[in-house]
Amino acid sequence: MVKATINGLEVTVKRGTTILDAAKTINVKIPTLCKHADLPASAACGICVVKVKGTTKMIRACCTPLEEKMDIITHDAELQKIRRTVLELILSNHPNDCLQCPRNNNCELQSLAADFGICEVPFPQFLRELPADKSTKTINLIPEKCILCGRCVYVCQEIQDVWALSFIERGHQTRISPAGDINLSESPCIQCGQCSAHCPTGAISEFDETSVVWDNLYNEDKYCVVQIAPAVRVAIGEAFGFRNGENFTGKLYAALRRLGFKAVFDTCFGADLTIMEEATEFVQRFAHKKGKLPLITTCCPSWVDFMEKFYPDMIENFSSAKSPHEMLGVMAKTYYAQKNSIDPSKIYMVSIMPCTSKKYEISRSKEMFVSGYQDVDVSLTTRELARMLKQAGIDFVNLEPEEPENILGEYTGAGVIFGATGGVMEAALRTAYYFITGENYKEIKFESVRGLEGVKETSINIQGTEVRIAVAHGIGNVEYVIKKIEAALASGQDLPYHFVEVMACPGGCVGGGGQPYGATDSLRLIRAKGLYDDDDSKNLRYSHDNPFIKKIYKEYLGAPLSEKAHKLLHTRYLPRPLYKK
Repeated sequence: MVKATINGLEVTVKRGTTILDAAKTINVKIPTLCKHADLPASAACGICVVKVKGTTKMIRACCTPLEEKMDIITHDAELQKIRRTVLELILSNHPNDCLQCPRNNNCELQSLAADFGICEVPFPQFLRELPADKSTKTINLIPEKCILCGRCVYVCQEIQDVWALSFIERGHQTRISPAGDINLSESPCIQCGQCSAHCPTGAISEFDETSVVWDNLYNEDKYCVVQIAPAVRVAIGEAFGFRNGENFTGKLYAALRRLGFKAVFDTCFGADLTIMEEATEFVQRFAHKKGKLPLITTCCPSWVDFMEKFYPDMIENFSSAKSPHEMLGVMAKTYYAQKNSIDPSKIYMVSIMPCTSKKYEISRSKEMFVSGYQDVDVSLTTRELARMLKQAGIDFVNLEPEEPENILGEYTGAGVIFGATGGVMEAALRTAYYFITGENYKEIKFESVRGLEGVKETSINIQGTEVRIAVAHGIGNVEYVIKKIEAALASGQDLPYHFVEVMACPGGCVGGGGQPYGATDSLRLIRAKGLYDDDDSKNLRYSHDNPFIKKIYKEYLGAPLSEKAHKLLHTRYLPRPLYKK
């Protein structure tokens, strides 16, 4: 521990704690722009400078550890002037188009400018005419809005291990771009959106498709239906001032009907359906030796894209099951359409996802059109939905909760935990255990696969046989798992795992690239707790116990992995080039 003084107040913190974090312990907020709680300090902006009594130097609080007997001043007239000048210089190189920016009213630079009361910039404006890159149709890259904080580059390279973004050129010409100055769609980008989730300004944002959805809602010839992902319900409230992690499932159903959707489904039902297929697939491979092990889950499209690009030799290990929103989409345009005598060509399916890469997934292969229609017509992020609700004048705060359509809306606790890292694995094991033993697993919670450790390894015993599993989240953590598998295969040793779950985003879908801004590990844990609490509250917590899942197999699909189920609910994977020509 070290003892020091900040603004005349004594503070004691662990050695190595930065001045910035030490100040927070005594409720002193030092302004920052480049620093993010998830990331190491880059000290790029210089707004967090503070003084140390007894020296003439000013140091950056975000990257300087507090030392014994330091006497720090965080705010005085000179520091205020310096910070204001730094902000004015940044603004002189930044477009003055806040009203047209996707981050308007939710921008860290805008907030700081307001805090400092900056209404005029005394420096000549120097803007670089850098073209916007909207080539992926999932993520917009607008480099002229970039303040060169380096957050997106660090996330893409060090946390996600994708290396789609980098700094190019030097000096005042420095900018962010895919290496080689190519389009993002031509790069290794897996469209996870973590760059946008960490960007402090409007330099990187989701590809907005709300206008397309509005057009279809107003089209009387369309039968618009919608589904909401598990993670959306515990994050949407943040856009309306509610406490973090609060579950608003019922309010969402009501709000979506107010928007004009004729039927409201729940992706958690799709998750239960996914578990039926994926758990059956695992049992086939593990218990009946039909197929390669380990089985690797494929609910995350960014992970699938990464695997196809970086580890195509593992494609045979992929589960062929579609993701939950795709399964629900195809069921809406086949089973639901038949049950309700609706022309499937008129059904317009919108999925509300915590994810940017779902925008890519809905048209990634011909299997997403196997019913004769696109499974999901458009996918919106949580942020896009929040904007639509505000545009529609819906008083979300005071809405009375409603229920979904039973036929594709009722879900179990297993379905809702899909939104947290480890949730897919936990749900699948609950049902796989039942398929093998004929009994429900009594210790229903798999605590060992919960939490934010980058790689979680554990095992369970099924009738005397050990099932070894691994859960990884954040693509940068995947290499450890894959290398262990490859080493075992090369040496002929026993596999380290039989079942592997990967989610591209840190924390899983609760920390997805389309969720409300400001996610940190503490917030991811709070959102995940909201999902686990929902699971705890359910009378039914095993996907195979869902009566509407049983009904859909009895009336329409036959059985998991049946010919019809395989045609509608499964897909295939192909090696993809890292760089498109």
